[in-house]
Amino acid sequence: MEGGHSPSLLAFVPIPMEQFFSQLPQTIVNGLTLGSVYALIALGYSMVYGILKLLNFAHGDIYMIGAYLAYGVFILFFTEEGALIPVALLIVLMLVVAMVGAGFVSIVVERFAYRPLRYAPRIAPLISALGVSFVLQNMVQITVGSRPKSFGSGTLIPTAAGLDLGDLRVHASRLLVIGTTLVLMLALTYFVRGTRLGRAMRAVSMDLDAAAMMGVNVNQVVLVTFFIGAVLAGGGGVLVGIVFFSIRHTMGFLAGLKGFTAAVMGGIGNVPGAVIGGLVLGMAESFASVYISVTFKDVVAFVLLLAVLLIRPSGILGRAVVSKV
Repeated sequence: MEGGHSPSLLAFVPIPMEQFFSQLPQTIVNGLTLGSVYALIALGYSMVYGILKLLNFAHGDIYMIGAYLAYGVFILFFTEEGALIPVALLIVLMLVVAMVGAGFVSIVVERFAYRPLRYAPRIAPLISALGVSFVLQNMVQITVGSRPKSFGSGTLIPTAAGLDLGDLRVHASRLLVIGTTLVLMLALTYFVRGTRLGRAMRAVSMDLDAAAMMGVNVNQVVLVTFFIGAVLAGGGGVLVGIVFFSIRHTMGFLAGLKGFTAAVMGGIGNVPGAVIGGLVLGMAESFASVYISVTFKDVVAFVLLLAVLLIRPSGILGRAVVSKV
């Protein structure tokens, strides 16, 4: 999920079509794994855009920072002799530190890079977002170096751990990605629909100025939105590091681009749409890698995006905006 010569999330090679059905279950599992990560990233884009109509192109680098925070916890509690605490507790600690840390970084970014430009022309916060992206990326490079960091192949979760169902092999790390994503999605759904602050977020997304006049603390809602989006992205960064062992400071670029693509495909500003867009994009890449060529998986993903936008410009679950004169 990163640029350059980084390892792909899908390590498949083309196979003959007669093996379609034998490879289908594994392809679906890999698509769900990849789509789950895309969905976590896409949610941050959709939530921020729904509130401020802002494309936060620094979001992919927040995902990267989450991965590096988890790596810091990993090297702190893992030695050559093994983990100093139970592995399950270590993974939970990595997730918590990465998600909370990414959330606070996002709050700082919003406060100093976006809030002063809230009522500026839309091009201004967009340029600011790109600048923040470069700043975060280079800060990590200066701090920890440009070489990839590794969680260790099979160190946290043994290679043999997983679930076997006939020809289907589901590694425990992929179960962790899908399960964690499902829990986070359910928690977000409850928060948005069942809490007072969630209702305030929906009100601000409908009309920021009207919500402010009704007594809603807009600044608080915006901060919470950035925090939650970054929490989800930070969790995604940890999960990718655990599944594919390696992280680097450039990993946020392509991941952020794919997350943005998923958000647009599902209907940017629509939370369920971001989830569906992520899963559709992940499945498309998985099937393209297996049945076409891993070389063209990105091409297939963006062709699919173009097809969705041509048929339904507002996205899969998006609503067309009616302009009144």
